Amino acid sequence: MGEQDDVTAVTTPEQFKALCHPARHRLLFALGQGQATISQLAATLGSNKGNVAHHLNVLLSAGLVEPAGSRTVRGGTEQYYRRASRGLKYDDAVTTEVAFRALAAEIAAAQPEPFLTLRTLRLTPEHAAQLTATLRDLADRAEDGPAQPRYGLLLGLYQPARQPPPTGPIPA
Repeated sequence: MGEQDDVTAVTTPEQFKALCHPARHRLLFALGQGQATISQLAATLGSNKGNVAHHLNVLLSAGLVEPAGSRTVRGGTEQYYRRASRGLKYDDAVTTEVAFRALAAEIAAAQPEPFLTLRTLRLTPEHAAQLTATLRDLADRAEDGPAQPRYGLLLGLYQPARQPPPTGPIPA
């Protein structure tokens, strides 16, 4: 796995375990800005280096983060880390819930106030496929400029699970 890989399918028990803690999602969000050291990540997340190192090691063991080189600083060596891929793909409900909790915390802390809308659309299957392709293209075209402010981009299109019709009388 390398930086050029687009999406990692989460399939191993180690990956699921690694993604069941919101701090690890926050680390992955932070590494979305580029490579960083444990000290830089601790400062970004407002955490201590020991906590960051522990969670980073879990992500490393799961193959979700990888070393990105090192440099000598004042007689010591700083290790840099990066995400192993741009994104993650998983169908597990528990992991999805944890990921969304971490995302919710990031959105809640956003300054200035984020734009966020959730609405229902009625689409033909063809229209849904076309919209999905457009959203994928938008996500792939988003270019990072290192000197520019960082923005999060959350895109999604899903068909809600069908609920069985209620049985019995409908409450008034």
